[in-house]
Amino acid sequence: MGGAFLAAAVLARLGSRIELPTIPLFILAGILLGPHTPGIVLVSDPHDLEMLSALGLVLLLFYLGLEFHLDDLKAGGRKMALAGGTYLALNVGAGLGFGFALGWGTSEALVLAGVLGISSSAIVTKVLVDLGRIGNPETKPILGIIVVEDIFLALYLAALQPILSGADSLSAAVMDGAKAFGFLLALAVAARYGTKLVGRFIATKDDELLVISFLGIAVFVAGVSEWFGVADAIGAFMVGLMLGGTTSGDRIRRLVHPLRDAFGAIFFFAFGLSINPGDLPTVLWPVLAAVAVTLVMNIVAGVSAARINGFGAGPAANISTTLLARGEFALILATMAAGASLDARLAPFIAGYVLILAVLGPLAAGRSHWLARVLPGGRGAGGRGADGGRPGGSGRAEEAPEASAVR
Repeated sequence: MGGAFLAAAVLARLGSRIELPTIPLFILAGILLGPHTPGIVLVSDPHDLEMLSALGLVLLLFYLGLEFHLDDLKAGGRKMALAGGTYLALNVGAGLGFGFALGWGTSEALVLAGVLGISSSAIVTKVLVDLGRIGNPETKPILGIIVVEDIFLALYLAALQPILSGADSLSAAVMDGAKAFGFLLALAVAARYGTKLVGRFIATKDDELLVISFLGIAVFVAGVSEWFGVADAIGAFMVGLMLGGTTSGDRIRRLVHPLRDAFGAIFFFAFGLSINPGDLPTVLWPVLAAVAVTLVMNIVAGVSAARINGFGAGPAANISTTLLARGEFALILATMAAGASLDARLAPFIAGYVLILAVLGPLAAGRSHWLARVLPGGRGAGGRGADGGRPGGSGRAEEAPEASAVR
């Protein structure tokens, strides 16, 4: 674990000198020091870091919930649902069509629909933090799309599981979906009406006790969420949504930063451990075709989400590029596909597709002003960043003051 932290830190320091985002560098550290590449092997079994990796994802989404005000959810609920639904319809629909076009089978096509259709919540969160865009106006629809995706994710997994396992019972699939939806509803009610009660429960002047309290609640609810068939990440997000509105919210945001950054790095490092570069040449052309499809669909979806919210070319480019990366959900589907004995080409395809977009996504987000220039209404941008600020914008900005002020 110490080697993982150090390797990630060294690569990230080197990359910062040429303004590379940290996410692909953390992933690269996992690939180079994992069991699938020659040389030094720090971690021979990726499962050794599984719990720490899960904690990293939970903390990333918990932080996202802290920054996403419940008032924003209530005020923009209709636009959020419309933008999220549009994004899913375009990307999941394109993924399903692409899966059938490959001709690998119906079950494989259903898996590919999810792989191509769902963004990586962890990478999206990290990109927003690294680029200092938490306070940007287009960040609200980005987070809204992530919320809609995570709700869809829970229902999709519940429906897909009996199909992949060969179960004939429609009632079992309906029950799993109902259980997941019921728990999501319970979390939403708790976030809406339980803020004051939870705020009184965790209120303390002692930072140590506050850290233990919010960490315990976030991890516990994430674990219970998984038991109900809901992604642990969405459970952590809802807890962050609840605690962000308490009197301790600002202190929690300050105290969770080092935890989020440390375990987030382990999450991306472990992500790299699971990728075998040697498998990629066998599926290179389908992977490149899938990446091209995803690029086009994300641009269309980003422009659509921007228009729904009354934004111009710059925010549309930010939405398109920030949501581009694919990650943890795709790997979950790869594991499910392997357990269901589906086409053997699925695993290397998903690994290659995820690796390219996990690297390309943060790089594109940092240079979204290039895309803004060619979108409708974006001509004559004059080199300004797509977020209306500095050109390029791929450095690691400090987000906390701006985020608090905007909020």
